[in-house]
Amino acid sequence: MPGGATSATICPRVALEALMNVVLRALLYAAGGVVAVLAAVWVFGERWRLIRPSTRRWFAGGWRNLPQKIHGYVYARWSNQYIGIAIHRMRPGPRKFQSNSADHYHGKVLPHALARQVVMLNHDLDLRDQEQVIPYPVARDIVLRSPEHIAVYDCPCRSARTNPCLPLDVCMIVGEPFVSFLLEHNPQSARRITREEALAILEAEHARGHVHTAYFKDAMEGRFYAICNCCKCCCGGIQAMVQAGVPMIASSGYIAQIDPSRCTGCGLCAEVCPFKAVRVEDGGSGRRVARVDEALCMVALDLSGRPHLTYEVSLPVELISDFRSHHHEGVPTGVVQPGGANPPRARHQRRQPPPHPGSRLQGARQGFP
Repeated sequence: MPGGATSATICPRVALEALMNVVLRALLYAAGGVVAVLAAVWVFGERWRLIRPSTRRWFAGGWRNLPQKIHGYVYARWSNQYIGIAIHRMRPGPRKFQSNSADHYHGKVLPHALARQVVMLNHDLDLRDQEQVIPYPVARDIVLRSPEHIAVYDCPCRSARTNPCLPLDVCMIVGEPFVSFLLEHNPQSARRITREEALAILEAEHARGHVHTAYFKDAMEGRFYAICNCCKCCCGGIQAMVQAGVPMIASSGYIAQIDPSRCTGCGLCAEVCPFKAVRVEDGGSGRRVARVDEALCMVALDLSGRPHLTYEVSLPVELISDFRSHHHEGVPTGVVQPGGANPPRARHQRRQPPPHPGSRLQGARQGFP
């Protein structure tokens, strides 16, 4: 009997130890499987190399901000899949969630002349914490390293569509380390281009009525890294603004104005405006006229040569100057506020437009100063 009692006392402990061994072994196998999968993904991401030079530069700086570095690696390496998933899962959500999403990933509309100047910069630029230029709490640095390094690649937004606008290769990455990373990891869809080729792409997209947008992302070192040429039918950023209410694109600071004497009320301007800032209304005496909602207007398109879409550029009062000729240390006024210099006042000042819905800077400049 005593032996039987001892046996009865020991058996549960033995059973528990056996169970723990099984659980630990399963955890080890699972951990090994996870490590194997991550290793396979890494080697695939590095295109069958242990580590490429651009990846080594990307992760330079040790373990500081490692989660952001990993996020940026995934985004830059698989941007088509990353943005494609975001586009197809996009839906209206809580205002707080919308603002948080835009805080970390957003664009800034560039007038055509300013976009041309950005791709023609031939020196580094280092402008930190530009809250009045990029009205978001993070990812607002205007930093360019080797800006003459430019690559163009297939637009992820257009690539995610069943019947996209063409051509696909209209998104431009500007500066390092982004250009080298893109070319090493996506040679099938990206290529290095000259500044003259970049200008030709901007001209062609501008002629199609598409919007030049400078993009910023916290995982991309919290700064400017790309100029996208956005169409209203494919662009995820425009879709987020118009359909889902996500405030992820900031105004250029320029306002479109319609010449009433030339407006025929045909509605073509309302049709092409990607931000739905133009509507055709009754102008009295049975006449239809187009009007611009300044709160929604993001950029004034240069549509010279098309009389039925004539606009005048109207600059907010703080921005009144000729951004094409006024410079500070070789940087266009549209990129940086001249330190200590006051831009010339226009003869007739126009009022500052209200901030775009979702902006957290009430009364702040909405354009590149």
